Amino acid sequence: MKHIGAAQVVVTADVFDREPTLAELDAIELESPVILAEVDLLDAQIKAMDRPANEVDARRIRRARNRVLTARRDLVNRTAGVMLPGGAA
Repeated sequence: MKHIGAAQVVVTADVFDREPTLAELDAIELESPVILAEVDLLDAQIKAMDRPANEVDARRIRRARNRVLTARRDLVNRTAGVMLPGGAA
């Protein structure tokens, strides 16, 4: 009878099994206004899907799109010339 045992050394935590680093958390915090604006745009688009197109829904989507563009512009202006680690932002 053969002994069956582990053929590999002790397995360590994978890169994906870890908590985010402080740099990654900072990048997420920096990008959070864009993320929130995109969520608002998605909400406006979902609300407009359930009913016929009307002016109120079109205005809501247009305003949400403008908020996304403004948030993206502000993010680019804040991070211009700043090199974030890992290629974030």
